Amino acid sequence: MTLHPLVRVPGVWDQPIVVLVSEEDRRDWDERYAAGGMAPADAQGPPPVFADHGHLFPTKGDALELACGRGRGAVWLAGRGMDYHGVDISPVATDLARQLVAAQGLADRCRFEVHDLDHGLPPGPRVDMLFCYLFRDPGLDVAMVDRLKPGGLLATAVLSEVDAEPGRFRARPGELREAFASLEILVEGEGDGMAWLIGRKPK
Repeated sequence: MTLHPLVRVPGVWDQPIVVLVSEEDRRDWDERYAAGGMAPADAQGPPPVFADHGHLFPTKGDALELACGRGRGAVWLAGRGMDYHGVDISPVATDLARQLVAAQGLADRCRFEVHDLDHGLPPGPRVDMLFCYLFRDPGLDVAMVDRLKPGGLLATAVLSEVDAEPGRFRARPGELREAFASLEILVEGEGDGMAWLIGRKPK
């Protein structure tokens, strides 16, 4: 099983939804990234679902983002003062992300890696924050928690069946709380076809 973005949701932080793809689809998405070009130069700030919870997010330490796309998460997290590592299966996306953070003067805080998350998380040390927006692979849940330092923060938001039609790529009600039950849940929500959770790993 390979997970990768194919379509976008208008108004949802310009971020791709991640769905199953073939190698041919992956190449097609590289072409779409290339056609779309770099994200807007004013790309900054968190996704709307996390906008009211900025006080919970760290302003220093190491951050890892899964399925980073064109780098808006990089601008947000590195702009807060974090040392950022983003991974995505698309080399076109990571190239565009590098251009974006360079344009924002944040290149020295960011690095990007082409990595297929179907093979698990990329190797590396534990991090102070793990960010995952509109990407969902339940097979990575344990590894995501393990990747956090004690006291580290996980922030994730996914498509949900709540207030939406059930679908293959939507989390069922309560899925995130169940998946990350080992964390101290700081805030969570479900509604309007989205589910989100911010949790802290116990020290």
